[in-house]
Amino acid sequence: MTSEIKLIQSKLLSLETEVSDLRQGYIILNRRYTNALITLKELTGHASESAKRSANAAIKAADAAKNASTAATEAAALSVFKAADAAADAAASAAESAIEAATAAAAASAAAAASVAEHAEESCQIASAQAAEATKIATEAATEAVKLSHLATDVARSARIKNSLS
Repeated sequence: MTSEIKLIQSKLLSLETEVSDLRQGYIILNRRYTNALITLKELTGHASESAKRSANAAIKAADAAKNASTAATEAAALSVFKAADAAADAAASAAESAIEAATAAAAASAAAAASVAEHAEESCQIASAQAAEATKIATEAATEAVKLSHLATDVARSARIKNSLS
């Protein structure tokens, strides 16, 4: 009987050790998972911030395109064709910058959305929604910059044609 008790005690000790090992493994895994979620949340916030800043860059590029378009129009009206062409080129470059900023906003927004797909925490959802809104703003600014760039180019071209006909 004592040998049976010793065998049972041995098995209990073995099970106790196994449960302890499993508990330790769970604690380590839980800590890593918690750290991963914290990192994911931080990355989502950074992606959202990147999208917002990209939207601001696109808006500023659209403003630059507007100013360059105005300069092209005024230079063309004064028959300063080199200045009109340079302003039209500046408007085109500003439009390209706005497009790049909108692309960056879209990439950041996609990263935020991917984060939400992995971790549906409210703060991540809010950050993702803000990133998506920033992308929309950046895209609208880029569209406006492209329109202004085309306008500047058309004005400079029309002034040259008008001048050559005179």
